[in-house]
Amino acid sequence: MEISKGVEMLHLDFHGNIIHPVLLWDPEMAVLIDTGFPGQMEDLRVAMEKVGVPFDKLKAVILTHQDVDHIGSLPEILQECGDHVEVYAHESDKPYIQGEIPLLKDGHLENPPKGRVDHTLSDGQELPFCGGIRVIHTPGHTPGHISLYLSQSKTLVAGDSMYSVNGSLGGIHVPTTPDMSAARLSLKKYVELDIADVVCYHGGFSSGNVKDQIVELSQGLR
Repeated sequence: MEISKGVEMLHLDFHGNIIHPVLLWDPEMAVLIDTGFPGQMEDLRVAMEKVGVPFDKLKAVILTHQDVDHIGSLPEILQECGDHVEVYAHESDKPYIQGEIPLLKDGHLENPPKGRVDHTLSDGQELPFCGGIRVIHTPGHTPGHISLYLSQSKTLVAGDSMYSVNGSLGGIHVPTTPDMSAARLSLKKYVELDIADVVCYHGGFSSGNVKDQIVELSQGLR
């Protein structure tokens, strides 16, 4: 689904589990936000080519956090792209992603995905890619969870800080959020932003009165 010029919400199906990585691109490069489950690299390639972005244009992968449905295809991407792709994640989730510590919620996996993180991100950092990306540290779901604000399109890529249901924001997903107090504080960071629409990894696209919905959620009114 095209959100704006050079911003595409991908729609990937993993055994009935629908997820929404986000693809950004401009004449110089493509950026992928999250990589899906293990084994989904070909799905990503097909989805990218469908919107006219060749896989070899991919120069950066930004990981919102360490969960297996977000980092799953990172090893395959690195194997294919090597040093042509730089990987970004928050410093608090970096050791989990690199396999130095068992994944917080997927530590039971026999062979968890792992890959390198080339650059650590911090709250408020601005990335110069594709019209500008602001990093927002939004812990709660994991210690190093980040959300991304796309300046040009006023789009919030919320990762798993919120979920969406039929175009409306459903709030925090309690069963997969170990630190609810941190997660609620994280939502308050969104209130100051000029947000036109939101992409949740689970549930997809929300637009319309998203700012009012976020204010209600941050105040515990919904």
